[in-house]
Amino acid sequence: MKVDLLGPVGAGSGSEPVEIGGVRLRMLLARLALEGGRPVSADGLVDGLWGEQSPADAANALQALVSRLRKSLRGHAAVESVGGGYRLDVREADVDAHRFEQLAGAGRRALAAGRSAEAAHKLGTALALWRGPALADVLDAPFAAPVATRLDDLRAAAVEDRFDAEIREGRSADVLADLEAAGAQHPLSERIAGLRMRALAAVGRQSDALAAYEELRTRLGDELGVDPSADVKDVHLALLRGELERHPVKAAAVSPLPARLTTFVGRDGELARLGALMTASRLVTLVGPGGAGKTRLSLEAATRDPAHDRGRLHYVPLAGVSDPGQLADAVLGAIGATDAGLYEGGGPGRTSPVDRLAGLLGSGDTLLMLDNCEHLVEAAAEFADQLLGRLPELRILATSREPLAITGEALFHLGPLDLPHGEPEPEEALRTAAVRLFVDRAVGVRQDFVLDDSTLDAVLRICRGLDGMPLALELAAVKLRSMNVEQIARRLDDRFRLLSSGSRTALPRQRTLLALVEWSWDLLDEGERTLARRLSAFPGGATLDALEVVCADDQLPADDILYVVGALIEKSLVEENDEGRYRMLETVRAYAGRRLAESAEESAAVRARLTSYYLRLAEEHEPLLRTRDQLRAIAVFDAEHDNLGYALKLLTDSGDHEAAGRFGSAMFWYWGIRGMSSRLPGTPDTPGASAIAREFHPAAQLLQMARAVFTEDPSRSAGLDELMRSPDPWIRAGAHLAHDFALTEQGDLESGKESRAEALRGFEQVGDRWGIVLALLPVGTAHSLRAQYPQAIATWERAVALSSELGTEDYLYLSKARLARERRRSGDIEGAFRDLHAAHRQARERGQLRLEANILVGLANAHRRAGDLAQSDATLDRLDALGNRRPQLRELARDLIVSTRIENRLAAGDARAARALLPEAAGALFGQGAGAALAWVAELLGGLLPLEGAPADGAMALGMSQVMRGAFDWGEPEWCELVDRLKGVIGESGFQEAYDKGAAYSRQDALRWLEERALGT
Repeated sequence: MKVDLLGPVGAGSGSEPVEIGGVRLRMLLARLALEGGRPVSADGLVDGLWGEQSPADAANALQALVSRLRKSLRGHAAVESVGGGYRLDVREADVDAHRFEQLAGAGRRALAAGRSAEAAHKLGTALALWRGPALADVLDAPFAAPVATRLDDLRAAAVEDRFDAEIREGRSADVLADLEAAGAQHPLSERIAGLRMRALAAVGRQSDALAAYEELRTRLGDELGVDPSADVKDVHLALLRGELERHPVKAAAVSPLPARLTTFVGRDGELARLGALMTASRLVTLVGPGGAGKTRLSLEAATRDPAHDRGRLHYVPLAGVSDPGQLADAVLGAIGATDAGLYEGGGPGRTSPVDRLAGLLGSGDTLLMLDNCEHLVEAAAEFADQLLGRLPELRILATSREPLAITGEALFHLGPLDLPHGEPEPEEALRTAAVRLFVDRAVGVRQDFVLDDSTLDAVLRICRGLDGMPLALELAAVKLRSMNVEQIARRLDDRFRLLSSGSRTALPRQRTLLALVEWSWDLLDEGERTLARRLSAFPGGATLDALEVVCADDQLPADDILYVVGALIEKSLVEENDEGRYRMLETVRAYAGRRLAESAEESAAVRARLTSYYLRLAEEHEPLLRTRDQLRAIAVFDAEHDNLGYALKLLTDSGDHEAAGRFGSAMFWYWGIRGMSSRLPGTPDTPGASAIAREFHPAAQLLQMARAVFTEDPSRSAGLDELMRSPDPWIRAGAHLAHDFALTEQGDLESGKESRAEALRGFEQVGDRWGIVLALLPVGTAHSLRAQYPQAIATWERAVALSSELGTEDYLYLSKARLARERRRSGDIEGAFRDLHAAHRQARERGQLRLEANILVGLANAHRRAGDLAQSDATLDRLDALGNRRPQLRELARDLIVSTRIENRLAAGDARAARALLPEAAGALFGQGAGAALAWVAELLGGLLPLEGAPADGAMALGMSQVMRGAFDWGEPEWCELVDRLKGVIGESGFQEAYDKGAAYSRQDALRWLEERALGT
């Protein structure tokens, strides 16, 4: 694995990037990578990541962070525990910062030894590793700033060394513009001034060189009160004597590479890594599927290679070569040997093509490019092997859909462009390469095209639907000549008909999407085509076990599957991820699916085996969802979710109701854990309910309890006594949780206390993390209402940790929002902001709309508590604007926005504005019907009525919040401060009398009283 620190922090294996989500995680990766495989103590990591702001339980926080990093790096590199610390299993050469230092040091030594050509090459390679400011996205980490400063200083020195080497090599004209810019940026740098003087003199601009000296001398005198150094004076004296070397101005060389007619978009990171690999290896093969942009990337890399500027680069396009025997002719022709003496004479004295090439290329660093080798792969491999053996200074850069597979070959895998995650904003989407490329090409077709709220959704569907493949995106952009972007997105299901008009001057196989895929298909043998057809039946990819069961038959034995799928990977038609899962790009899968559909018999047999396999898989793993093996079972359901859903649809469409019922029952609990409420069956006693809903399911009671949050049906808690005595600890825990929930929703917080504890113990006993999280929610709420802040915070921290392990958005956003809220309520405003900002970044990165809505509301509350009402209102405005662009988010957040705006108006003492907003907010909260929502209405009225001149009614409303929720919220400082103000107005006894009066109302009478005063009914 390679780690990038010279720019935004990142990592990757070959050309495959590793997703490192979260800035704190990237900080940890960077800190470990800086040691180049050496251990870092736990204390050193805590200091480096948090400094003086370390969390209360720093050791556990670090351990959790390390656990997340291990998960992100799984299959790429290990984070090992060693002697009170941790180490990242990488070498110094795998970290670009260390590699930069090694190359820059080698270049400096070569320069000192007078080997200026070698110095220029090594220094240029070192500087090409930089992608921006060092540690650009983790500079907030305490360890980062000194390291970044040091690296920046080394970079500046390397730049100066490279200028020196290039000038010595006679390329003063090539570096003069950069030298002038460096001089303007560092006007007091004497070394840069001396280099400028030498370069200017070398190109015949002596007067400008003298002026540069005078400018430096004046600045040093005026600003520092010193004279130029002896070295600069020596250059000046040599200039006056005419002793500085002059370089003849070279005519611009004609590049041997084909001209590029479009901008290069989206592969900057790959370009830097490919350049470094070309320096380290003599044979580099750029491998990837058709349309990935292999040729374009290789051309850009070759342009930046030192061999290009020295005229030692030869480009050989092989797409038009159909006979392997013509390969040598194509290479000889490309390097200009077109005379009749290619093969001198006959008989024993005949010169072979390799001998002829060896004579033509001679000695010295040379780069030979062999483009599009896949249809000549055996001939290209033999030819490259012979050439490399004859010419020790020759380097070869090849592009192919499969490796040449010879000794010494370094592979650079090129896949799709990176795609946006979640639901990004336009500016966020444009940071991803796939969107940037599509928009760039779209503007070339329609100059008025812009990525904004009106086009974003369609562009995302296009980029994702086409897998981020460059050629497919360019073909799609061309369709803007006759369609709008929404019309293109809607027609992706018929992509081969849609994308059928590319450039007339492109290679035939690159003019249409169909031709592109057919070219790869025609290179397969019959076994490879058979497996490719059958693999297309898996919408979510497949494991080897699934392939061997579903795809094997007499025509394709199961024992052959591993070898055949390996061949498909070699030919870039199938990808294998770190978990051993095989998948096709969607375009390849669509084509293979067409070919499968051509045989009704084969297609039916594959579907039958697929539905049988996934029904068995679901039934085997379903019971594990309520045990200590829960995470493993969830991982299986997650990985296979698309295939499971497809198999269930096949059974439903086929009319096999018995198998479909079994399948739905096996999926039922997983859907509940994952919050897929639209998938859950109806209430069992509903007429026409599905068969699976009428069957007993051990999770049904708990699921129905969770859904009962929004109902007032008391029958849902009936029959719990027997279940609470069940010998099954899971059912017993679920029943206790349902019992406590039913009591709490009736306004009785105390009677369920024992059940809360029993539920938590029961779920802990069986190891059900989801159940533990559910049980922690009422425990944390009870602590919070009593202002038991340490206990509440500890509870929410545990809920966050468990929810993160589960990866369940519903409970993760709820737990994170509650944790940040508790910090605010406890007076830790800074801690609340820290948690909220971190959670908001995660929500944006992952497209978690509910988490984002709740976190923005939490930020608004924190700003209000910090005394910044304007910023609080601005945050709500931001959430409102997001909701206008995303209807789903608006629906989720509207009641939160309006209710929080009321709290802001109450804090400002603006009764009129609060009253105007109350009907909308109260209407939404009454509609929810949950105890916490109804208590919020009572609290809002408790704050508003005193501003309207009715303090006793306000105290009554606060008493009714106890009726609705089972307790007054003594943990919310704003309500406690309201109580103190009311006592100051109507006296302590007056307040208590009014509060007790409200608290004595029945739930129904309290609800009616609140409705009358909130809604005016």
